[in-house]
Amino acid sequence: MKIAVFCGSRSGNDPMFTDKARELGDFLGSHGVGVVFGGGHVGLMGVVADAALASGGKVYGVIPEHLRDRELAHSGLTELHVVKNMHQRKARMAELADAFVALPGGIGTLEEIFEVWTWAQLGFHQKPCAFYNVAGFYDSLLTMVRTMQGAGFLSQEYVDMLVVENTPGELLDGLRNYRPPQEKWH
Repeated sequence: MKIAVFCGSRSGNDPMFTDKARELGDFLGSHGVGVVFGGGHVGLMGVVADAALASGGKVYGVIPEHLRDRELAHSGLTELHVVKNMHQRKARMAELADAFVALPGGIGTLEEIFEVWTWAQLGFHQKPCAFYNVAGFYDSLLTMVRTMQGAGFLSQEYVDMLVVENTPGELLDGLRNYRPPQEKWH
């Protein structure tokens, strides 16, 4: 199994975010789960990659030329895929991954997880989408998701398709046990 990890290119203000990213990377690597990520050595993404590699795991980076040229590419990966732009980056990550997980991060992290969740809802793939809800980081966002459902803009089955966990073991179990709903327009 390979899991695409979407997370901050920054580490955040609380060292706990770095600790939890390291814990997840170590867990995935030591359990034979490949990590697919944005290819950079910075922020939480670099922490996850380094931890997975240090525990013997395989790590696959996908980075646009523009970011590689700014010397942001991680140099010690199992594979590094260099693509033209962000659209190709996301498409390549989706091809490589069997599941998707958002760790704490910023707008790029949200954009990435929402896109693959949308693709799953539309039936473009049947891969699980998850939030690694470290210290309740995504609680407010998940409240908004429930607001969208309550207002009739999102069916409950598409809310239920999200895996939301806060420990590595529960996260991996949730991804492995995922069963996709029917496509939106069936």
